[in-house]
Amino acid sequence: MPRWKALSGALFRVLAVWLVSSLTLLVLAGLLPDFRLQSPGGDSLTRTAATAALGAGAFGLLSALVWPVLVRALLLVPALVLGLLVFFLNGSLLVLALALLPEGRGQAAPETAVIVAAVMSAASSATSAFLAVRNDEAYHRRLVRLAGRRHGRRAGTAPGPATPGTVFLQLDGVGHDLLREAAQGEQPLMPTVARWTGAGHRLTPWHTDWSSQTGASQLALLHGSNEDVPAFRWYEKDTRTVVVSNRPSSAAELQRRAIERTGDGGLLACDGASRGNLFSGGADQVALVMSVAARRGKYNRSRAGYFAYFSDPANATRTAVSFVAEVVRELVQSLRTRFRRERPRVTRGGLYPVIRAFATVVERDVVVAAVIGDLLAGRSAIYADLVAYDEVAHHSGPAHRDALQVLRSLDRALALIARAARHAPRPYRIVLLSDHGQSHGPTFLERYGLSLGDLVRAGCGLPVPRRAGRTPSGAEAREAARAALHRPEEAAGRRPERTAGPGSSQPLVLGSGNLGLVSFPDVPGRITREELDRRHPALLATLANHPGIGFLLVRSAVHGPVVLGPAGAEHHLDTGRVIGADPLAPFGDGAANAVRRTDRFPHVADLMVNSACDPTTGAVHAFEEQIGSHGGLGGAQSRPFLLWPVELTPPAPDGEPLTGAEQVHRVLRRWLGEAQGPQLPLEPAADELRRGVRPPEGLPSQDPAAQDKTR
Repeated sequence: MPRWKALSGALFRVLAVWLVSSLTLLVLAGLLPDFRLQSPGGDSLTRTAATAALGAGAFGLLSALVWPVLVRALLLVPALVLGLLVFFLNGSLLVLALALLPEGRGQAAPETAVIVAAVMSAASSATSAFLAVRNDEAYHRRLVRLAGRRHGRRAGTAPGPATPGTVFLQLDGVGHDLLREAAQGEQPLMPTVARWTGAGHRLTPWHTDWSSQTGASQLALLHGSNEDVPAFRWYEKDTRTVVVSNRPSSAAELQRRAIERTGDGGLLACDGASRGNLFSGGADQVALVMSVAARRGKYNRSRAGYFAYFSDPANATRTAVSFVAEVVRELVQSLRTRFRRERPRVTRGGLYPVIRAFATVVERDVVVAAVIGDLLAGRSAIYADLVAYDEVAHHSGPAHRDALQVLRSLDRALALIARAARHAPRPYRIVLLSDHGQSHGPTFLERYGLSLGDLVRAGCGLPVPRRAGRTPSGAEAREAARAALHRPEEAAGRRPERTAGPGSSQPLVLGSGNLGLVSFPDVPGRITREELDRRHPALLATLANHPGIGFLLVRSAVHGPVVLGPAGAEHHLDTGRVIGADPLAPFGDGAANAVRRTDRFPHVADLMVNSACDPTTGAVHAFEEQIGSHGGLGGAQSRPFLLWPVELTPPAPDGEPLTGAEQVHRVLRRWLGEAQGPQLPLEPAADELRRGVRPPEGLPSQDPAAQDKTR
């Protein structure tokens, strides 16, 4: 009897969607001049309605049968292009459906067919979702379809394990104080987070390493080590290569190094899923993961997430419409900031509106659908990164209304995931966290009229260009969009902030938020303070005494690592000796330990430069075009958060700070173990390498198992 009830309910929903689609066709035929459902001589209303029903049925069948095949065939098409092709493909299916009607009763101009198909898909999707909410089983199946799983276990076919699974949801770039404010008030900006903090969850901050950015934080969170990751981008003298954390080849190499260093497969090595991250965490199920995006052929499963999502025509239509709307929204918001003469402000033209829409719509939708599929499949550990806020805050500001609107949309995504968890075959604990915060402030270029590269050139006695160049944003979504478009990685010597290319006798300057890195490629190893004073007597004083520079790190042949500040201030890290005012004092108690740890990295730059920080407002000056930045010390960027269920043990004993992403990784592993699984095995690095992780060209592998499996 229950089976008959389920079948009758499914039949009712199909008929309801068919009826709504038929009515939609009738209405559009009456409104649009280039669309008709009658023979040239005219038909009665009854016959026209029957034609609409036949057309709606044909369109529905074609969408169900042909659309998944089309999307699978177009899987190698760049994801953004696929999203834009949705309208054309839907319109083509409608034209084909109308051509199947008898006696030529259905005709539509091509551009009109695109509109009609989009409206029909939206109407049928809304009807199906409304009916699914009224029925738990139907809602469960709807979520599975939204997830659009390509492979894996069929959710809901058997009871899941009694032990709870864990979902780690990373809100990229959201600081502790910002999240706390967004969850407060009678009408909070993030009502889902407000409910969690009010009952069942606890909020606590943690402190990042000196490199407060996703590459360093997420590598440690997922793989337990961010050793030798001094910044978002840096120059390695031994390989003469610029490493950029969010490039697929660099991410693959960083993951390989972390696995080799720890001997561990990663946080998600047992029955895990990694969604939208820079690194896989050892998960077998991946989607939109940068470290596997460089793979080619069957070893790259990351792009399967696009097929899984876009194989549902309703998903594809909804995301495509939202994508276009987001591009328009960005254009309007950018013009508004210009008309209001808001400051600080950065350029938001070029491809940025498309990159923003990719992060806030496409990546969000695909990641959320993949997480829902993982929940319904009963996976033990899931880690997903939602980058939308971070991308917008870089260009609008961390507390700007444009960025806060994105927080509201992310809260709705969290609510959808939490709702899906209630239908999962096992209980789930949801842990919300961030990898870093963001600090506001005008860029170094806007505030002082020259870039860090110009200042370094001046200190070296080199000519300074009269018109300073702009540095491209280092936002995570930019390389994700390039990977989705199958665009080649940006060449290492094209960033205008650099004063020279690798191998040059001139200094190489890179920006990572408000952290700058200065390298001298012609000097083997790390140049000493004494050698710098001999070569460029004015450089260190020029940098240390500039009002936009907070401090800089250099290694002395006599005193070891030394932090320099204005007016001759020094902090000798090995001995703790301070001369004058401590240049690290404005950056908090843990600044010395963070800088000391970075100093021992093999690939630390010759000079590490941290911008000044206003002690009252927390404002910093990014060395790239970002008015909301992260990457160094100062302000809210170094205080991300953990929001954890109360049934888990506290992250740290009362009163003890939680410092460094590696310590947070140990907390996450402990929480997984408290569910009595998954028990995370220590895997040799070669095992991960055999699964296809290999270093890019120019970054040598030390393991013979790392072969060309990703090509």
